[in-house]
Amino acid sequence: MKKAERYLALDVFRGITIATMITVNNPGSWKYVYAPLRHAEWHGCTPTDLVFPFFLFIVGVSMFFSFSKYDYRLDGRSVLKIFKRTALIFLIGLFLNSFPQWQQDFSRLRIMGVLQRIALAYFFGSLIVLSARRNVLPWLSLGILLAYWGIIYFFGGTDPYSLEGNPVTAVDRFIFGESHLYRGFGMPFDPEGLLSTIPSVVTVLLGYLAGGVISGSEKKRVPLKFLLLGAAGIGAGLLWGLVFPINKPIWTSSYVVYTAGWAAVFMAFLVWVIDIKGFTKWTPFFVVFGMNPLFIYALAGVWARVLTRLIKITDGDQVVTGYNWLFQNIFQPLAGDMNGSLLFALSHIVVYWLICYILWKKKIFIKV
Repeated sequence: MKKAERYLALDVFRGITIATMITVNNPGSWKYVYAPLRHAEWHGCTPTDLVFPFFLFIVGVSMFFSFSKYDYRLDGRSVLKIFKRTALIFLIGLFLNSFPQWQQDFSRLRIMGVLQRIALAYFFGSLIVLSARRNVLPWLSLGILLAYWGIIYFFGGTDPYSLEGNPVTAVDRFIFGESHLYRGFGMPFDPEGLLSTIPSVVTVLLGYLAGGVISGSEKKRVPLKFLLLGAAGIGAGLLWGLVFPINKPIWTSSYVVYTAGWAAVFMAFLVWVIDIKGFTKWTPFFVVFGMNPLFIYALAGVWARVLTRLIKITDGDQVVTGYNWLFQNIFQPLAGDMNGSLLFALSHIVVYWLICYILWKKKIFIKV
């Protein structure tokens, strides 16, 4: 098999996704966040709800090209690589959940998280694509999504798609216990739960299939193919959403199809602009971000925890976190509530970019 032509758009897509993930995770204040930068409260999909599935989609695309070195076969080398990468990403996620409380009681440590989901989706997605023929993958993906719909519907409560009634919570409670679940929804519920990781594997599989489309097509035909596939995915997701609501926290099957459709449309746009029309002067910023994506995401997580949990500053008659002090004393006076909160996040993006740029210039690429 001849080596596939490299697309700059893939690196840019990855960089845009990582930069956006960090931006939406680090506002100056969660009270002051513009609506497009918030997640939907439950059902629905905002631009922010596209970011995580976009990253998993890119993981799948990248898998298609990286697994060529193993001739797309499951053997000793590929299995070792898959297990090693899965374990490292999962452990980094656990590290972030525990930092900086290593010496405290771990009875309330959250087990799952963003990196843990990436690890598991990569793990199962890799095993599937290296074990099954490529022409089987679309049908296998559909089967997984239908099976997940059945699990949610038949094993949920009277309202199986609700926060209280979905079976995702029941599975996580049984396996991990309530004390190890996320509590940001007002009750023990993990939006990166174990059961809801199953459909996220399909997001990776769809990205892998997209990689096959890229590899097997003339470059000039790629944007149109992706645009058509993306439009079909968006339409199918909206239709499915009428009976199985589009929902990120439980990663519904309609959400998988809908977000993969948008990922394909965005990919079509990037390939057309960058790789066909040659408008590349703006791309280095995001390429630099995309060269060390997991490292910079983890670093951003560590720094946010340092600011919120380790740095305490006396401000007048009260003690505030370093995070709040920066927002209240620098960014809020400078740009106001909403814009100050956004500026806080964007200023961190600039700092992280400088770190990525130094690594890129020194040709240091931190792989896991």
